Amino acid sequence: MNAPIVPTTRPTTPLLDRVHVPQDLRNFSTEQLIQLADELRCETIDAVSTTGGHLGASLGVVELTVALHAVFDTPHDRLIWDVGHQTYPHKILCGRRARIRSIRQGAGLAGFTRRAESEYDPFGAGHSSTSISAGLGMAVASAMQDTPRNVVAVIGDGAISAGMAYEAMNNAGALKSRLVVVLNDNDMSIAPPVGAMSAYLSRILSSQSFLSLRDIAIKMAKKFPKGIERTARRAEEYARGLVTGGTLFEELGFYYVGPIDGHNLEHLLPVLRNVREADDHGPILLHVITQKGRGYAPAEASADKLHAVSKFNVLTGEQVKAPPGPPTYTKVFAEALKLEAAANPRVVAITAAMPSGTGLDSFGRAYPDRTFDVGIAEQHAVTFAAGMASEGMVPWCAIYSTFLQRAYDQVVHDVAIQSLPVRFAIDRAGPVGADGATHAGSFDLAYLGCLPGIVIMAPSDEAELMHAVRTIGAIDDRPSAVRYPRGEGTGVTLPARGDILPIGKGRIVREGTAQGDKVAILALGPRLASCLTAADALAATGISVTVADARFAKPLDTDLIDSLARTHKVLVTIEDGTVGGFGSAVLQHLAWSGLLDGTLRVRPMVLPDRFLEHDAPAKQWVDAGLTAGDIERTVREALGEPR
Repeated sequence: MNAPIVPTTRPTTPLLDRVHVPQDLRNFSTEQLIQLADELRCETIDAVSTTGGHLGASLGVVELTVALHAVFDTPHDRLIWDVGHQTYPHKILCGRRARIRSIRQGAGLAGFTRRAESEYDPFGAGHSSTSISAGLGMAVASAMQDTPRNVVAVIGDGAISAGMAYEAMNNAGALKSRLVVVLNDNDMSIAPPVGAMSAYLSRILSSQSFLSLRDIAIKMAKKFPKGIERTARRAEEYARGLVTGGTLFEELGFYYVGPIDGHNLEHLLPVLRNVREADDHGPILLHVITQKGRGYAPAEASADKLHAVSKFNVLTGEQVKAPPGPPTYTKVFAEALKLEAAANPRVVAITAAMPSGTGLDSFGRAYPDRTFDVGIAEQHAVTFAAGMASEGMVPWCAIYSTFLQRAYDQVVHDVAIQSLPVRFAIDRAGPVGADGATHAGSFDLAYLGCLPGIVIMAPSDEAELMHAVRTIGAIDDRPSAVRYPRGEGTGVTLPARGDILPIGKGRIVREGTAQGDKVAILALGPRLASCLTAADALAATGISVTVADARFAKPLDTDLIDSLARTHKVLVTIEDGTVGGFGSAVLQHLAWSGLLDGTLRVRPMVLPDRFLEHDAPAKQWVDAGLTAGDIERTVREALGEPR
């Protein structure tokens, strides 16, 4: 491998210029493929420098991407990437180079694999650990339809920590399906150091002659008495396991090959060809060692290998920094939680492989013995927290809204039914900008709000978030949750420590004039600021508006709701979630209290019944119809003004 690349100008890419689809590179020599990989790395660096995005993971799989497309007949052969953020080189090779500088931009390429985007993306993935299950389904379906094809699932060493991956491998081993799993190990967390001997062994172990010889030996062993057969089989498997480290995967029914250097095409190509030709040997796991950020000096030197970056200077790696602004909600949560931990030694924090994304890296530095990162295992995280709560600890489970979806049964069965005081800190609530639909926290109000007994808070600004952390931190007889958005707060003054608020009670933020009250707006969460802007615009034309902050999605402040309903002609509710959440609960209450039987006009404003495309956050609010202008228009139409 050449020295790390630090491009100074737009790279020249003579070989890459000849590749429009993977078929174009399949007659390249090994030397040409090595050059192609260098050009692909330069193109990836240059593209991400102009757009931002996931850089380190993509740089780590450049050679692997080239090798897989050179050896396998994609798109007929299925290539699945797990988690999907490492697929920028894949997209460049698969007909999307001309659009690669639109990645994660409005109307541009998605930051993850996406079926609707290309036939080379057979399965979409924004969350991890799904590739082996999907690949097994494809392999079985292809066999049932008598359509011979290879199915290759590329999964990272972090993603393979999730239980779903092992469930899928166990099933694949039992079915003996034709499936290739490539374990992309970029953290040296599993494998010993690799080199020429390991590459040599991998070529031998993956060769057709060895596989055939192994089958003959197994068939011969079956002629022996049962005890000798078992001994012979275990001796062969464990001998290979001691050499290669693959005993675990063999026990799950996979034929293990590796580890090999994932950046050495002279090692990768022959092994992949052997694996491709191994038709009748059940599932195979190929273990490759890669380095995140490979080939770009600033990424190699960075602690996080420039995993996710904003726009940056290609020469130095320095990222473009936004002007200083208010602290993010994530940071405010972490600081508030540290205050709770200082006051109570039983406070602990749990996350599922997202310490920096949830702010628990900061908490962990302050309280390392009270911070638990359980890996990509949200189900385990929730039940682990439930177990701690059952023994009198005060667990905070900090998980993104969409990641918590993966543990819904545990929230219901292990926490809610037992009324255990697990506190859920739900980051990334509402739309999330460039990450798009896979990470947008659109559904948590609906999927949590239907659970009996749970307390759900949605602060309208960062000071309210501090109050929410203090409030649900004091709840010790039932589960609770606080949800908050991605990004910066509003810039309000923060208290030294939050207050404990009355459970299920909102507040009036702006009183309508005593004479001629017509409209009430009841907001849940960060749309409150837009409600106040809309109220100003309405007041300027003589329409009196009362604005209230619900604070709690559950339990509802029924006294506040009843008061607003009785004294106003129009009641608008607004939230950054889907139908079935806060507004639906308000309507349910109003219907049963009889307050919908008269002249009250209720307009619940929620996210539209579709998945929002990735875009700038401000544009997503426009697309969702939840801007101040949309609120104003909704009020005027409810009052009967012409559209």
